[in-house]
Amino acid sequence: MKHEFHHLQAAHCENGVTTNLLRTIGIDNMTEPLAFGIGSGLFYVQLPFLKINNGPAIAFRTMPGLIFKRTCTSLGIPVFRKKFSSKESAKKYLDECLERGQPVGCQVGVYYLTYFPKEYRFHFNAHNMIVFGKEGDRYLISDPVMETTTSLSDYELERVRFAKGPFAPKGQIYYPKESRIITDDVMKKAIVTGIKRNVNHMIRIPGNIAGVKGIANTGRKIKKWRDKLGPKTAGLYLAQLVRMQEEIGTGGGGFRYIYAAFLQQAHKFHPADELLDISKTFTKAGDIWRNAAVQAAGIYKGRIGSQADYDVMGNYLIEISEIEKEAFKALSKIKWHS
Repeated sequence: MKHEFHHLQAAHCENGVTTNLLRTIGIDNMTEPLAFGIGSGLFYVQLPFLKINNGPAIAFRTMPGLIFKRTCTSLGIPVFRKKFSSKESAKKYLDECLERGQPVGCQVGVYYLTYFPKEYRFHFNAHNMIVFGKEGDRYLISDPVMETTTSLSDYELERVRFAKGPFAPKGQIYYPKESRIITDDVMKKAIVTGIKRNVNHMIRIPGNIAGVKGIANTGRKIKKWRDKLGPKTAGLYLAQLVRMQEEIGTGGGGFRYIYAAFLQQAHKFHPADELLDISKTFTKAGDIWRNAAVQAAGIYKGRIGSQADYDVMGNYLIEISEIEKEAFKALSKIKWHS
C-alpha cells in the first residue's frame, strides 16, 4: 500500500496538511500562506477557565481542522471528515483509504510521536499530519513540520490517534473528496472571504479574551502575574505562552510572517497596493512577538525577573494588539474588485 506522494515541508502542521492534500487532487498553485489566509488561520484567544499542562490555555490559531475545512469550502471542494468510537473501526477505515490510494489527514496527540525530539513532546492533541501509505505494519507519515517523510508502527499510530485530554482526536481523519478546477476567479473570491472572516475574528468578537482585545488583555494580566502568582508560577505561565507561541505551530511571530506572505501572494490576484503595505505591518507585529518570546524566556529561565521585566513583557503584547488592530482595520477598508 505505497502510493506516489510528494512531501512538502511547512512551517505549520495544518497549513502543510491542507496544502499537501490539495496538491494530491491537482491543485498545484496552493501554497502554505494561501491555505493559511483563505482558511482564516490567524487568531488569538486565552480561555480563562481552562488549563493545559498546568498553564493558561492560549491559542494562536483557529480550532483544529478549520483551516482545512474553510479553505476547501471556499474553493468549492467537498470534504470528508470522520471520528471513531473504537480503535478497531478507525484502523479498518484508514486501511481501506490507503488501499484505494487515498492519503488522509489525521489529528493526533504530540506526546507519543516517537519521531519528535523528546523536548517537543508534551500533551497537546491538535497536531496534524498525513498518512499516505503502509509497508508491513508501519504506516507512512508525511508530517509537514518534518524535513522528510517518516513512519509509525500500528501501535504508535493508534496511540497518537486516540490520545486523551483536551481536543482528544478520537481517531479523526479527513481528506478532500474530489477535485475541482480552481480558476483565478475562484481563488480571488476565496481570498476575500478568508480576509473578511479574519477581520471579524480579530477585531469584532465581543469581550476581551479573543482577537486583538484578547492580546492586550493577556498583556495586562502578565504585568500582575509576578505579584499574584509568585515568581515560580508566573515563570511557568510565561513558559507556557512561549511554548504555545513558538514551539507549537509557530503561533505568535511565525503566524504573522505567514500572514504577511499571504497578503503578498493575495496581491497577485487583487492588485491593491494596500495589501503590500499591510503585509509589512504584520511582519512588524511578528518581530515584536519574537521579542516578547525572548523576554518571556529570559524570565522563566531566571536571567531576568523584576517587576519591570514583567511590565516590558506585558507592554509588548499591548503594543502588538494596537498594531494588529490597525492592520485589520486597514484590511476591512479595502475595496475589492471582481
